Amino acid sequence: MSKTSILEIKNLVTSFDTENGRIRAVDDVSFNVKKGATLGIVGESGCGKSVTAFSIMRLLPQPSGVIEQGKILFDDMDIVRLPADKMHEIRGNRISIIFQEPMTALNPVYRIGKQLGEVFTLHFPEMTDAEIHSESVNLLHKVGMPEPDKRLTEYPHQISGGMRQRVMISMALACKPDILIADEPTTALDVTIQAQVLELITRLQRETGMSVIFITHDLGVIAEMCDDVVVMYAGKIAEKAPVEELFKNPGHPYTRGLLSSIPRLENPGKIKLSIIKGMVPSLYELPDGCRFQNRCPDAEDICKTRIPEMKKVGDNHFAACHFPGKIPSPAFKPLQANDLKVDPPVNKTRESENFLTVSHLKMHFPIYGGIFRRKVGNVYAVDDVSLTIKSSETVGLVGESGCGKTTLGRTIVRLYKPTDGNIYFGRKNITRLRQKELRDYRRNMQMIFQDPFESLNSRHTVGDILEEPFIIHNVGTPDERKEEVKTLLYKVGLPEHAATRFPHEFSGGQRQRIGIARAIALKPDLIICDEPVSALDVSIQSQILNLLMDLQKEMNLSYLFIAHDLAVVKHISDRIAVMYLGKIVEFTDADTIYKKPLHPYTRALISAIPIPDPCIKGEKQVLTGDVPSPVNPPAGCSFHTRCPVAIDKCRSEQPLLLPVPGTAGTEHLVSCHLV
Repeated sequence: MSKTSILEIKNLVTSFDTENGRIRAVDDVSFNVKKGATLGIVGESGCGKSVTAFSIMRLLPQPSGVIEQGKILFDDMDIVRLPADKMHEIRGNRISIIFQEPMTALNPVYRIGKQLGEVFTLHFPEMTDAEIHSESVNLLHKVGMPEPDKRLTEYPHQISGGMRQRVMISMALACKPDILIADEPTTALDVTIQAQVLELITRLQRETGMSVIFITHDLGVIAEMCDDVVVMYAGKIAEKAPVEELFKNPGHPYTRGLLSSIPRLENPGKIKLSIIKGMVPSLYELPDGCRFQNRCPDAEDICKTRIPEMKKVGDNHFAACHFPGKIPSPAFKPLQANDLKVDPPVNKTRESENFLTVSHLKMHFPIYGGIFRRKVGNVYAVDDVSLTIKSSETVGLVGESGCGKTTLGRTIVRLYKPTDGNIYFGRKNITRLRQKELRDYRRNMQMIFQDPFESLNSRHTVGDILEEPFIIHNVGTPDERKEEVKTLLYKVGLPEHAATRFPHEFSGGQRQRIGIARAIALKPDLIICDEPVSALDVSIQSQILNLLMDLQKEMNLSYLFIAHDLAVVKHISDRIAVMYLGKIVEFTDADTIYKKPLHPYTRALISAIPIPDPCIKGEKQVLTGDVPSPVNPPAGCSFHTRCPVAIDKCRSEQPLLLPVPGTAGTEHLVSCHLV
């Protein structure tokens, strides 16, 4: 084992016994982790990243999971062959892990203090209860948890996602480990909370000198956090290199495909992204030869028959490709300003250019309490929002979780009855329409939901799901509906035989395509896209974004595109509204909001986005704390509790959303006293 390495993986093979036989989830993987350094493991879902981490921790599900062969060398010990009692001394003590979903990893029936204290009880049985409590408070304080004493008495559901992730980090760092494995620790978090967590891990690594294995599919995070990178595909390593070398000179077509499919803030919007066609092959049906050959634009005959070996591309840079470093195909080249530009759609004849107008909309949810269930307060989810969407336009709506974005979208399509304000669809005020009257308008307003699996009926076939809108609105005969279903599947890039299958038989990206097909079935004018790509890998995300832009051009659709990733929103949108705690704080065109953001919250959102280039080290403005509760919003400007430039006026007087002086032509609206 090298003196500079703290962990070395040699020819690791991890398999699972299934009903259809044994499959290899990790197949002949080798890499090493340097002391005090950060190794990134990147790849799409199903590539074996997390299984590699669980193999290192010896946390494979039993009895199905087994390490068939290979070595995991840590401190001159082979972890694979350690007895259970010896592994107990290492797991959590010398090597710790932060799990992907803290709500699942934390026990919902125990308080935070008990779960954090359990780490000390297991590894330091000599500690007293008072010492455990004191050390727990210190740990939570160290990771930036507000009011740590109070948090120890709360349950996981009572704290935010960012706080839960901080608890997980505290538990992982309690024993001052030599290696920290972070398994997608920021995937479900807002970009501002992600920035806080990344800064925290970096600071703690600097203070303790620990090594970090960072698992993610976000190449921006890899560029920002890592010293070395391992790219995995279908259970094997496709490429490994120092981070700057990997981004500057990717040797494997898969790495080039991942890098080229990222929406970048500096690129012009409405440009079709490069995509990696298809999806990661099933471990049950792996192709012969190179596992990437069925998606590779540069594949040749040898790729279909012979498994590629690791070949040297540069210093400490290796790629498992028959033609490493080959001049890339145009399909995987970074896009230029005029490449694949999406032409603006031809507008339909409509009653008004602003065919959707939201005016002073409020959506307050009552809170009932006491034994008589009387109203004791309100959740101010949407609080005086005004915006317009023009014909064939995409308006992006961006902000952190809890800002009211989804509630606004659902109120616009009248899934909720507004507390106050007006929604004009064309010239018709639909705010007070009854359910029977709403039915006709709902044909023209549809919604794509965040989680396609939850929004699709698991007991119905895809054909039944897509036929349902036609049945509800009495459109066509049964034969005509069947033909419409075939047309819809073709439009969203799914095969005709998909109609006979069930939602669980599809991947996440394919299920999202089914959700899109259902939304466009009745040829609507407006679609509310509620976080349609937030749960998808970057390669699948680019496919869905391209599909939405193609459908907009073909069908003259207008979108309200809701997301918390400003890079994605900027890529697809014409104008962007930034939302914070139920209010719009800035609203202008997509290029202006990137080049000249005026509200401190917008600047913080842009600053927090990880840049997918390790050579660019931008100075981050990391917001402290979480979004305040919409039950009891702060007085004055709702952002003043987290604003780095707040003045006394901000704490007492609420700013209005007004045009910025001298920018009348661009319709730049900002709600800030300091503009």
